[in-house]
Amino acid sequence: MRVVIVDDEELARRGIRTRLTRARDVEIVAECKNGREAIDAIRRFSPDLVFLDVQMPGKTGFDVIESIGGEIFPQVVFITAHDHYAIQAFDINALDYLLKPIDDDRFDLALRRARESMVRKNESSLGRRLASLLSEMSPSKNENATKPPADRIIIRSGGRVVFVKISEIDWVEAAGDYVTLHTGKKSWLQRETITDLDKKLAPSGFKRIHRSTIVNLERISELRALDNGEYRVLLRDGTELKLSRNFRHSLESLLDGHS
Repeated sequence: MRVVIVDDEELARRGIRTRLTRARDVEIVAECKNGREAIDAIRRFSPDLVFLDVQMPGKTGFDVIESIGGEIFPQVVFITAHDHYAIQAFDINALDYLLKPIDDDRFDLALRRARESMVRKNESSLGRRLASLLSEMSPSKNENATKPPADRIIIRSGGRVVFVKISEIDWVEAAGDYVTLHTGKKSWLQRETITDLDKKLAPSGFKRIHRSTIVNLERISELRALDNGEYRVLLRDGTELKLSRNFRHSLESLLDGHS
């Protein structure tokens, strides 16, 4: 979580900072001693969470929220020495409300609530993106309508959904009903036949050069002829692949793509 600390008391800021440095999943992007600094920092860094003092000289914590806009303001944990602000704080959907001097257990609880809220927010956002993407990938009701090729491949891996840009794929190798997509130093395993993937990638400048290999034409740096009628295909990153005789028809496309 990217966090901004806002409090006019240096001692209070130090106490919050000390507690946050114990958490490995937190990055403090700014510390502010007044409302004006807070407004600038929040607009600049777009943090996930703000620890915000209510009472400060000049602009109060509520003034800071009003200046940024409650609809787009990050998650906020209010900090104050007076509990009579609690109702007003929760009226604007504050995540939590901490009284000075801050209790360690209450602080940990507020941080845990922030984490849980972020998880729910990210899951909701991912769900919307997936729904939108699946909608785009569904067959058109108009069979004559032309559809641009997809610009990414969806990889489901270990409970995660990863979006791999097709333009970032260097080459693909197959093993049975699985394919491995190589992107720089990373590789992604996908349950799909190389024949089906070849159809998806062909419109984006990919060619099948072997029964188990597809290559991104933009990644090829050199072709070397072998004595048996095959070719060695060298990629820019030093990877060596083989263009088999059964896919000699791809040679013309390879040469055209690098003329």
